[in-house]
Amino acid sequence: MARSLDGLVLSPVADQAPGQVGTRTRFTYHERDSRIWAEYEGGDIVRGHLVGTRDGDTLDFLPRSLKGTGGTSTVQLKQDGTTSSRHCVSTVTDLPDGRVRLDETWEWESLRGSGTSAVEEVAG
Repeated sequence: MARSLDGLVLSPVADQAPGQVGTRTRFTYHERDSRIWAEYEGGDIVRGHLVGTRDGDTLDFLPRSLKGTGGTSTVQLKQDGTTSSRHCVSTVTDLPDGRVRLDETWEWESLRGSGTSAVEEVAG
C-alpha cells in the first residue's frame, strides 16, 4: 500500500472542462484508519469536499454505506454560484520522484457525463 495521504496537497495534472477543477485547484487530503477526506479550492472552484474510504491503494468516494442511496461524497461550489456532485474511485500510486499520484474515474451525479483525471502531490 502507498503511504498515507494525510496532510498531502495535490493538484490536477491538466485542466478539465471550464467551470470545473483545474491546475489552479488544490486538494488537501486527510486520512485516519481507512477514512479519507479532503477540502479543495482554487480556479473556478470556491470550495469542494471529498469523503470516502481507502482499501489498499483504492480510494472510493462513494462509501459502501451510501451505494444505492443516491448519496454523494464529492460536492463543490463554483465561482458562478452553482453546485455539482459526483462519485469517484481513485487509484493511489507512488511516482518515481517520491510524490503521490491519484488516477481517478468519476461520474457526475448532478450533471451529465463521466471521465477520468489525475492529481499529483504538489512538490515542496
